[in-house]
Amino acid sequence: MESKAKFLGHGIHPILIVFPLGLLATSVVFNVIFLIWGNPEMARVAYWLTVAGVIGGLIAAPFGTWDWLAIPSDTRAKRVGLMHGLANVIALIIFAASAYLRYDDPSRPQMLAHVLSFIGLAVAGVGGWLGGELVERLGVGVDDDADLNASNSLFKSAGRTSK
Repeated sequence: MESKAKFLGHGIHPILIVFPLGLLATSVVFNVIFLIWGNPEMARVAYWLTVAGVIGGLIAAPFGTWDWLAIPSDTRAKRVGLMHGLANVIALIIFAASAYLRYDDPSRPQMLAHVLSFIGLAVAGVGGWLGGELVERLGVGVDDDADLNASNSLFKSAGRTSK
């Protein structure tokens, strides 16, 4: 089942999700660095990475929703897609709460902000795994003409695939 929202022949959602996942995971790394060494600049960097990651997630979400709406009802893919989306929405809410707790002084976050970021990363990991299940196991977002010798996606309409 092909992705419905595409850019240059590729699904937009899988292109965009690498940014929030990377930003949010990196924010947790900077939280850990802050907790180990106490450098307030590391906490400030973690805050801005979290903010950027949440914004990126909000940008990626509508494209994933569009693709999910196209999945046939009463399929395992529809159920897994719903769990994937819910997990990622929950992760974004948790990270947004972590950022909110840091807003007044990003360089000196309270411990709850760190704990939320760790929980958020775990929930995002589950959501990411479910996204992988959708693509790699259930074939959601995979081009209908995909094969090991398929043509460049820009030339798909020219019928250059060879199976």
